[in-house]
Amino acid sequence: MVHEPDAIIVSIQVGKIQDMNYEAEDNPEYRAWQSAIFKTPVQGPAYVGELGLEGDDQADKYHHGGPEQAVMLYSADHYSFWKQDLEIPDLPFGAFGENITVSVLNETNVHELDTYQIGDVLLQVTRLRQPCWKQERRLERPGLIKKIVNKGWSGWYHKV
Repeated sequence: MVHEPDAIIVSIQVGKIQDMNYEAEDNPEYRAWQSAIFKTPVQGPAYVGELGLEGDDQADKYHHGGPEQAVMLYSADHYSFWKQDLEIPDLPFGAFGENITVSVLNETNVHELDTYQIGDVLLQVTRLRQPCWKQERRLERPGLIKKIVNKGWSGWYHKV
């Protein structure tokens, strides 16, 4: 069954793989790394294929991407909390690595196998996203993974 939610797409974003070369001598976990978690808004139409949005990459294809994790959504409704809690007042949409930031939908009203139509594209929920250490690194907030897990606000993956 295809749901026609009252959800509003707030932002669509993609990211390219970047080399993050900053390191912290006092923390061996903070070594150089690669990621496409730094997402930027799509200007104009967004094109979606079986493996996700055109222009979006994944540095770690073992844990991210592929047909079952082609598009990641995150609720815009969580951002006001995170801006205050993380003390990042200008936290941009896409900061949690999501491709589509959407209002109304969240982890309490989205379920595995739910199917949504967005324009000409059908998206089917495959699973909740597992929080990733790269979210902590991207936002420079140690302990963020634990907070995401405790809130239950991880976002969710879709196949196209």
